[in-house]
Amino acid sequence: MSTEKPADDPQQVWDVVVVGAGPAGASAAYAAAAAGGRVLLLEKARLPRYKTCGGGIIGLSRDALPPGFELRLRDRVRAVTFTRNGRFSRTRRSRRTLFGLVNRSEFDRQLVEHARQAGAEVRTGATVARVEQHQPDAGTARLVLQGGETVLARAVVGADGSAGRVGAHVGVRLDQVDLGLEAEIPVPAKVAAHWAGRVLVDWGPLPGSYGWVFPKGDTLTVGVISRRGEGAATKQYFEDFVVRLGLADYEPSISSGHLTRCRSDDSPLFRGRVLVCGDAAGLLEPWTREGISFALRSGRLAGESAVRIAQARDTADVHRQALHYANAVTTGLGAEMTVGRRVFDFLQRHTGLSYMAVTRIRPVWNLLAKTTRGSTPLAEALHTHPAGRALRLDR
Repeated sequence: MSTEKPADDPQQVWDVVVVGAGPAGASAAYAAAAAGGRVLLLEKARLPRYKTCGGGIIGLSRDALPPGFELRLRDRVRAVTFTRNGRFSRTRRSRRTLFGLVNRSEFDRQLVEHARQAGAEVRTGATVARVEQHQPDAGTARLVLQGGETVLARAVVGADGSAGRVGAHVGVRLDQVDLGLEAEIPVPAKVAAHWAGRVLVDWGPLPGSYGWVFPKGDTLTVGVISRRGEGAATKQYFEDFVVRLGLADYEPSISSGHLTRCRSDDSPLFRGRVLVCGDAAGLLEPWTREGISFALRSGRLAGESAVRIAQARDTADVHRQALHYANAVTTGLGAEMTVGRRVFDFLQRHTGLSYMAVTRIRPVWNLLAKTTRGSTPLAEALHTHPAGRALRLDR
């Protein structure tokens, strides 16, 4: 939404500008606006827009949503079928919902609307070309949009994805990079009924790979993921996976691919008045590559911290507030990622053992079910669980 005055007019300095209107950005904009900040949310696309994502909402994501948010679930998952490269099928069931499934375009639009209702101004079709900060600190950061327009902010939150401009400005360093391939496949009512309430997770043929089927009414979200650099093999895995599922005769409404990127342990989370969160910060669960809960939680922290940066008395106070944000992320979400890496490494080294544990050993399944539907991160639960002791996570 444009203003009549030039965006870099002194009267048009925003307290917080958030770049990117996905779950991380919308959550940050909501939190900043709810805290009383004058907030602008910039998004390069026109909303709603499609995002390559399974759309699973686990307990941690549910609990991080804004107050009054109504989850519009396409399905409630109570059963998981596990296979190992299409074989050894085993289904685990739960009396309670394990997690919900959403349409990402609808979910993201709801989050943006909550931010708008909290007082944030939303502007779509706005692409950030670069970020500028001057030394010594001039009290604002400058965003230069494509076309030359500039926007001034006392604090900036980058939520524009792992390949975005803001993360590059901050100097985000990425460690694990994976390639995901996904298709949205409309199916007949009989096929949809077969999958209702149940997802499939396949231990894939490539190191660290897996495939999934997520039912969403009359559409199945089908995908695979593996490490980058195995493009041809990942594509072959996806094609074989679809054939094995008996879905090759149905035409996808959308086919897409994307890279997921996890941050290095020492990757920065801020630079001056600019913070990063969600995918822009490389915050992602390394094993499952689940990112929505990380986006929502880091976005809220970033929005709250950005308001404090905007209110900071001096440069030292700006740094203190930014450092507080970084510490909160690294001791919370960062610790979860560290455990996730250990689990992921274990699974790659002991594929058969890990598959057997999940499908045959009830306490392991109970642990996964509890952490999926509840508010306890897997990292925290593993510290007191026998599986965690096996991974040396109890120390």
